Formats: sequence, C-alpha cells, structure tokens
Amino acid sequence: MATEFDFNGWMSCQLEAVERALERWVSVDACADLDHHAPADLMAAMRYAVLDGGKRLRPLLVLATVKAVCAAEPLASGEDFEEAACRGGPIEQGFDGDITEAALRAACAVELIHAYSLVHDDLPCMDNDVLRRGKPTVHVQFGQASALLAGDALQALAFELLTPDAAVMPLARQARLCALLARAAGCAGMAGGQAIDLASVGQQLTQEQLRQMHRLKTGALLKASVMMGAGCGSASSATLAALEEFGETLGLAFQVVDDILDVTADSATLGKTAGKDAHDNKPTYVSLLGLPAANALATALLAQAQAALARSGLADAHALQALAKMLVERTH
Repeated sequence: MATEFDFNGWMSCQLEAVERALERWVSVDACADLDHHAPADLMAAMRYAVLDGGKRLRPLLVLATVKAVCAAEPLASGEDFEEAACRGGPIEQGFDGDITEAALRAACAVELIHAYSLVHDDLPCMDNDVLRRGKPTVHVQFGQASALLAGDALQALAFELLTPDAAVMPLARQARLCALLARAAGCAGMAGGQAIDLASVGQQLTQEQLRQMHRLKTGALLKASVMMGAGCGSASSATLAALEEFGETLGLAFQVVDDILDVTADSATLGKTAGKDAHDNKPTYVSLLGLPAANALATALLAQAQAALARSGLADAHALQALAKMLVERTH
C-alpha cells in the first residue's frame, strides 16, 4: 500500500541528485586537456554561477512532471514509486534508465539556461546588479568579459547535455527537449521578454502588456520545465494541454510573487538587491495593481494552475501540487 506522499523527503532527494549532476557536468575536468589556463578560468566562472546557490525550482518542476507522467510506467525494481527507497535521486528510483537519464539531463539543462540568464541580466548593460544568490554577481567577481563568456558557455552546455550519444537518449527525445528549451530561451521566450523589460523602463504598461512581458521573460522557462518533464515520457494530447496551462499559469504567478517580494522582503532574505524594480522605475504588478491586489492575483493564479493540473488526469501529481503551492507561497 502506498504511503502518504512525503514532499520534503522527495524534494531533498531530487535536490541532492541535481547538485551531484551539476557538479559533475559543470566541471573543470572538461578543460583539463587544454594547455592554456583561460578555459579553466572560464569554467571557474561558470561553476561560480551555477553551484552553491539557487533554489533549483526549474529542475524540481522537470522532475516532478516526470514523476507525474511516468509513474504509471513499470518500475525496474517492481516497487511502488511512493514506497521506493530514495537513494539520492531519480536515477536510483526505479524508472527505466533512458527516462531517468533524460529527466536528470533535462533538469540540469534548464537550470543552466536559467543560470546563464541571471549572469547576463546582472551585467551593467542590463540590470547592473551586484548581488545574486547572496554573493557578488559573476561580473563583480570575475569581470564583465568573463561573465559574458560564462553565460554563453552555460547556454551551450545546456544543449550539450540534451544531445548525448543516441545510446544514452533516443534522438527523437533529444530533438523534442532541445526544441522546447530553445523556444523558451529565445526571442519568443526569455530573451524576448527581457528585451520588452528593458524597453519598458519608465513606461506605464497595461496589465495585459505586463502579463505578456512576464509570460516571456519568466514564465516561458518555467512552462518549459513542465513540458520538458512531460517530454521525458509519453502523455496524451489532453494531458499535455492541461500541463501547458498549468506551467504557463504557474509561471505568471511566480513573477507576481517576485514583484511582491521585491517590496516586502530585504536583500539578505532574497539573496539579491531588494527594491531594485522601484529604484529602476520598472513596471511591476505591485506598481500597477497595488500590493493587496497583487497578493490576490497570485492566490487566484495558484488556484487556476491547480485546476489545470486537476484536469490533466494524472493520478500521481502530488509533487507538482506541492511545488506550485511552494512557489507561490514562498517568502524569498
């Protein structure tokens, strides 16, 4: 008999697995065969950007979706998924090897894209921030040129992870995951949203314009995390449509909460400079709607996301449900 789902225990296992994988894949060893010291210095900046910080929300969304979509598939060990012992992460939890390998690679790839975006966003030519994840930003620590190259290299490494030998991951799955991530990161996603953000400084946006900006800048990568998790297995078109709505709505809710925390939390709690949106005269949900209405919107969006998840028909969506609640109710 399956026991009650232990979200904290599950999350701890997934985080441990992701950290081990990132430590292995974002490695100075990748530059060991090069004579010049510069690539090794570049890898040091990449590791600084990725390791020892971050909540890993996007990898968790990938792995929670894999859990929901693939839980009905046979376990190699014959154990019930809920009762399977956690020995460090998804690869040890019993799914077929190709699914779990894809899950971990997708989880790390989306985190590398997120990390690269933060490195570039913090540059003086963009948001010009000096604090990220509770430590100096990459350009402060390593210089602007190294930060720019580190971001470039992290983006390339994300797609390298998604394109291993065909014996490790089927080519069709590689193509599906790469397409999802590329679209979420490009001009129709995160980069496009950042361009709108930069062009909107000092402007008065409508709620729909603000929604579109954040749907691209922040929401696209969160939605892609969900859809990449689904892409590691198989799901019906109805399930995929419900998951897409869940991911998109959750992505918007996440940004609304980010805007709220920018005015209600301090820098030590956030790990980044608090109050910077208002200082830079950027449009936010708080500046547009006011704090009470922004809080109400976040609550309504969470309910909408949970309703979409309920329509997915997935019997084992406990981790996704808990993650959605955690993302919206977070305090940092």
